Amino acid sequence: MPELPEVEGVVRALAPIAIGRTIQNVTVSDTVIKSKQLGKEAVIKGITTEDFIVDMAGMTIENVTRRSKYIYFHLMKDGNTCLLVSHLGMTGAWFTVDSVDDITEMKFRNHVHVVFTLEGGGLLVYSDIRRFGELRLLGCEADHPPLLKMAPEPFATGARKHFLEFAAMPKYARKPIKEVIMDGHVLSGCGNIYATEAIYKMKIHPERNTERISLKRKNELFDVIVAILQESIDAGGSSISDYRNINGEAGTMQDRLKMYGRKFCPACGSATESMKIAGRTSVYCPTCQK
Repeated sequence: MPELPEVEGVVRALAPIAIGRTIQNVTVSDTVIKSKQLGKEAVIKGITTEDFIVDMAGMTIENVTRRSKYIYFHLMKDGNTCLLVSHLGMTGAWFTVDSVDDITEMKFRNHVHVVFTLEGGGLLVYSDIRRFGELRLLGCEADHPPLLKMAPEPFATGARKHFLEFAAMPKYARKPIKEVIMDGHVLSGCGNIYATEAIYKMKIHPERNTERISLKRKNELFDVIVAILQESIDAGGSSISDYRNINGEAGTMQDRLKMYGRKFCPACGSATESMKIAGRTSVYCPTCQK
């Protein structure tokens, strides 16, 4: 699943192309339409496909920003502001093309689910192979309360204080540290990839209870997480599995990962082991991480 650096890369690539453009019309795939007719919430959330198509037509994209792992399209229509919130799920991807046929990877071209035709030419396309992503049209962020519960951005003033205070709460203190730093209420944007890298660098076992880590070490861990997230942003994110930046572009952070997906520890040479934590496979070095 794309994490903060990958989503940041999408936003930085989309913004200069999308800002200032007006959406002329919208088409939605038969797959999504049929799913919605069956009462399922595939891709387009909280609104019928018919209403989504009508409401989005005529919207001007005023800005494109990121909040944690979400993309925010700030919209304006008839003097009213709206917010289109996009989460990429496991396999979501955005493309800016003249034609759907211009999407080079067949797996994305075969799973196009929403196409925004832009005035003046060009398409803004959302593709999602497994359809775990979402597009949610809101009047404002508060219209979807879970968005308000996200932790501060890790680079923001107050993020460290928030992290340390939440990690000390009884509901988190007795959980494995890996699970805690992947929790978006505690720390925004850090998922399995970068949590794996951070605790490896700190030589902390992923299953160690958070309360068994000193305040000093938690402070150091926070610094390591922020540094790794920034490094990945600078590298264009990690292009692992079905993640791509816009138009199929790949990042290079996967070449710098020390523990995620590795069979041997680069420090001591030991074979890595894995376990499930919070439903995710956690790879670690049994020698270095205690």
